[in-house]
Amino acid sequence: MAELLDPELDKILEGTSRSFYLSLGKLPSKIRSQVGLLYLLARTSDTIADSERGSTADRLAWLKHYGGFVQGTEESLPDLSGLAAIQRNPAEGRLLEVVGSSVACMDGFSNDDQERIKRCLEIIISGQTLDLERFANASPENMVSLQNDLDLDDYAYRVAGSVGEFWTSVSLGHLFKLGNEDERKMYELAVRFGKALQMINILRDIPEDLAMGRCYIPAAALAEIDLIPSNLLDHENIESFRPLYSRYLDLTADHLEAAIEYIGMLPHSQFRLRGACMLPVLIAYRTLEKLREGNVLDPAQRIKISRDEIKGVLKQVALAVPFPGSSSKLLNKARNAGRC
Repeated sequence: MAELLDPELDKILEGTSRSFYLSLGKLPSKIRSQVGLLYLLARTSDTIADSERGSTADRLAWLKHYGGFVQGTEESLPDLSGLAAIQRNPAEGRLLEVVGSSVACMDGFSNDDQERIKRCLEIIISGQTLDLERFANASPENMVSLQNDLDLDDYAYRVAGSVGEFWTSVSLGHLFKLGNEDERKMYELAVRFGKALQMINILRDIPEDLAMGRCYIPAAALAEIDLIPSNLLDHENIESFRPLYSRYLDLTADHLEAAIEYIGMLPHSQFRLRGACMLPVLIAYRTLEKLREGNVLDPAQRIKISRDEIKGVLKQVALAVPFPGSSSKLLNKARNAGRC
């Protein structure tokens, strides 16, 4: 891949992402750096929010300070050296050390692109802030959950649906144009595209979140099937939980349908953009298929897509993307498998 930001930041970007970095490499050069920088900035705030060091109040203050610096309302960055030193992932530690360089990359973009990045990051940080506040007292002994489906949808929008909006805005700004009605529709689909990918993360990572006392499955929905969040700590409760879990998997599949419709709205000539969108959708469908089959409550059954599977999907996308019929066939096959 050609240089995105600078050699060191590019290396950090690769070290802090996995499948996203593969999608990034497929993007057209006109928007690749903007998307890469947003990822780095959002990953920085995510690392601050999820740090094992510092009280909730400290992390909220660091997040606010960092976000304010990006937005131009703070004159300096917070001191993140202590957080950087304790990161288990060396790339994340380095990310916090070079945060000033990451933010400085904004100056290399147009005012429009800077505003796009700032707006999206502000929404993402609002979601991370809300998460920190919501789960301030959470622990395995004190389980805290979202209250209802509106909370879940709002969270998915803030941390991922907003990225769909950004992706669309930067694409329309640099790659192609649409009429007003089509543009409005594309933004709606983009939000659902982002929500789909976040729902996959939420529904896959239930055991890891529960281990921190966090339950993203709404309490009201669990109450409908006579369960409470702590019941999900016992993997033998999967059969009681499965009807509700399947409902959320179906919701995710509905959002992925919107993602396919989104891809269908992209000009056929935008091969790289279409390929970059197809890749996460196909990986999401494969994950969805495995989530339907496995016991997501069992921490010993970590559900994920292997590197070999991802390589296979990459090859399929490369072969299909030049041809509309092949692309549709590949997406439809994945959709059918994910619905079963």
